[in-house]
Parts: sequence; structure tokens; C-alpha cells
Amino acid sequence: MATEEPFSLIIFGASGDLTKRKLMPALWSLYAARVLPEPFAIVAVARTGMSHDEFRRRVREAIVEFARIQPPSDLVWERFASALFYLSGDPNDLALYPKLDRLLAETEAARGRHANRLFYCATPPSLYEPIVRNLGAAALAGEPSGWTRIVVEKPFGRDLESARALNRQLAAVFREEQVYRIDHYLGKETVQNILVFRFANGIFEPLWNRNHVAQVQITVAESLGVETRGAYYEESGALRDMLQNHMLQLLCLIAMESPVTFDAAPVRDEKNKVLAAIRPIDPAKLDEAAVRGQYGPGFAEGKRVPGYREEKGVAPDSRTETYVALRLLVDNWRWAGVPFYLRTGKRLAKRVSEIAIQFRRTPHMIFRRHPAGADSNTLVIRIQPDEGIGLTVAAKTPGPELKLGSVGLDFRYGDVYGGQPPEAYERLLLDAIHGDATLYARGDWVEQAWAILAPVLGAWAQDPTAPFPNYEAGTWGPGDADAFIARDGGAWRQP
Repeated sequence: MATEEPFSLIIFGASGDLTKRKLMPALWSLYAARVLPEPFAIVAVARTGMSHDEFRRRVREAIVEFARIQPPSDLVWERFASALFYLSGDPNDLALYPKLDRLLAETEAARGRHANRLFYCATPPSLYEPIVRNLGAAALAGEPSGWTRIVVEKPFGRDLESARALNRQLAAVFREEQVYRIDHYLGKETVQNILVFRFANGIFEPLWNRNHVAQVQITVAESLGVETRGAYYEESGALRDMLQNHMLQLLCLIAMESPVTFDAAPVRDEKNKVLAAIRPIDPAKLDEAAVRGQYGPGFAEGKRVPGYREEKGVAPDSRTETYVALRLLVDNWRWAGVPFYLRTGKRLAKRVSEIAIQFRRTPHMIFRRHPAGADSNTLVIRIQPDEGIGLTVAAKTPGPELKLGSVGLDFRYGDVYGGQPPEAYERLLLDAIHGDATLYARGDWVEQAWAILAPVLGAWAQDPTAPFPNYEAGTWGPGDADAFIARDGGAWRQP
């Protein structure tokens, strides 16, 4: 239930897609579910000229189109809308910030409560620095009569140097405890359930080590192309867009040791230890650690689709990767020698995000007619779509002869709990309001993640020889990726 924890949420970039599609629908769903703390004010800031009422009208349209919970009545909606305000201005202009301060003071005086403020940068990364600098110059980053926090959207830099620069800019104005670097992937129900599944069930943790696990595969595959994001993707690529943040976070959740408590500092400390244990990638042996690809024309859902170089905003001779696979080793007592394979790509055969933990085969097969036995046991954590957890085990197939087959034991969230789970932004926004940073990235984690991938980015930037495009849209990626994992005697799962 909603608590009495008055706050103001200030959204920079409020006329953009993120606010329209994710933030306002999430805030409304929290309010409609009666879990959003009250009283509150939501102040939207953007360059577009707009009145309070016009902004409220646009928010309602966004909620009808994108929210998990629809407005049940005009009365409830009007109560929510009365807490929405709009301020037009350029975040680069210092003159905007005294106006913002006055508006916040007015709404806080009307509530008669402490000045708890959450600033949200829903803007392009180029605006992070001026927003942070101007908040500091206008004395809006302090905490004179309540708490003050700032949420920064990814990307957190585009390489190690820029990530360090961003952290320095934030640290010049805010304490690390005030900074919330949001990764929406960590707000997904199945991702949050990884730690519960590992540390609340006694049957799995004893097997969660090099003695029983043969390999781990983390897949984030998308069937869509870059769509309208060609210009952005040209600056990013698959490694920066997905692997540096989302997928390394998933690896940390799978590989980390048990924290002493489920609080932000211990959980994030254990994640950092995982990154520190990852074996550095040798640029001279890059082909043993990384594979890249770019999709060409092909077929998706029975329709012919263009190649990446034919997409809007993409250079006709682009060297940007739309597929990447990595082989990482975690050199610690638990995971020594166990390869972690990470792959992500656009225009692949299917949209799926999953983590597959493949266990070692039994040391001796007693069934002489079937000396090869059944497939090895695999535990699959499905993140999207069809969220759930599956385990394959060997069983006798029906009939008079002794034949082995693999059987799936399957748990699906929708079947067990029903309904539509909360959106990731709902959980993450609520955590930021309550001051729980467990699911947010810490500054030192971000820098370690970039440091791990720096050799790959550097080597690829200096090597223009990759034969792009090298996989057809609608397939599972370049052929080199199959040979890449076959060196260890493995094969990619086909979800």
C-alpha cells in the first residue's frame, strides 16, 4: 500500500519517447495500484512550449496507449492529474533552474511536507553534464530539508574514458549515494527472481559451481532490426547497446557469491567482485574471445527485410556490429574453467532473452544400450517472452524397451501467478523513491565493465577487415559464431 513519503519527481526530457512510453505509464500504474507514495508532484521539464493542462492531456493519451493499468474513472484520473505540472525551458540554460526551484517550492508548500526530490534525466547523454552542472550551480543538489537523488539513463558513457568523465561530473555535484544509474533490465521480474531462486532454495546452491556446471550461455536475441534507431545504433553497436550493461549484469547475478544481506551495498559489492575476477581479454587472441557480425537482407516472419546497411540513418559501408558473442572466464574458486558465453544480435531467428546453465554429464552411464545417455541437464531462466524457469532431466520413454529421453520440468510465471507482471520501470522508480539502490548500477561497476570490453572495442576499431554483412536476417547469426563455441566442444542453444 502507498506510504506517506512526500516527494517531487522532476523529469528532464519530458516530451520524449521514454517519458511517453515508459515513465508516465509506470507512474500511473503505481498510483492506480495504490503503491505510489503520497503526496507527490510530478514536474515535467522540456524545451517544447506547453501548458499544464496540455501536458496532462498528453499524459492521459500515453497512459491509454501504453500503461499496464487503464484509468478506471475520471475521479481517480483527475486526482492523479492534479499532481502533474509542466515547465518549459532549455536544460542547458541556467536561467531555467531558479524557475524550477520556485515551482517546486510552491508545490511543496501546498503539501506542507519535507522537500524530497528525485531528478530524472530522460534525455540524450549529451545533456547529462549541463543538467548536473546547473543543478549544482542552482543549489538544487543539496539536501537541506529532505533527500535529493538523481536518476541517469544508460548509456553510461561509450567507453572507459567517457564513463570515468561522467562519473567525475556526477561526483562534483552529488554524492554516490544520491546517484541512481538505471538499467531497466534489472527491473524485470525474472531477473529479480535469479537471486531468490539461487539463495532461497537449498537444492541449487550446492550445484552452482565448477564441479557441476559445464558452461553458461546468456542470450539476448531480437528478431527486429534497428527500425528507426539507425543513427543511434551507428554510434553504439551491439556491444555497447546490450552487452556492456544488461548482459554483464546478468552474468554477475549468476556468478556472484551470496551477499551477507539483501541490501544495496552488499549486493553491489558482490557484483563488483565478479567483474574483478573476469580474465582480461588479450587483443592478440581476440578471435578466441569475441565474434562480431552484421545482418544482411533476409526474411523475418515470412517477409523480406532489408540489411543493416539499407536501414534509415545507416551508412552504406557501415562497420557497426549488430551481433556479438563473447567468451568470458571468471577466475575465482567457484567458476575457474567454466566458460560464460554471451551473445546478442538484431534480426535473429527469434526474440528471446534467457540464461542457460548446462550441467556436467553423469560420470558413468550404466544403461549399456544407451552408453551416450541422454542430453545433459540444463536449467533455463527465461527472461522474455514467456517468463519462467525450465529444467531438462533424463527419463525413460514409454514402451517395453529401455530408452532414454529428455523431459522438461517447466514453471511459467503467467500460469502460476496470472495477470500481467509490473513493468520494469514501475519497480525501479519505486526503488529510487524509497532510496533502495540494489537494482541500480554503481559507478565503479560501470567503469569495471567498460575496462573488460576496452580491448575488444579497441581491436575492432583498428581492424576494418570483417566481411560485413556476414549473416542473413532471420538466422541465428554468423557461421563464425558456431565455430567459436565449437572449439570448446559446445554448441549454441536453439531456444
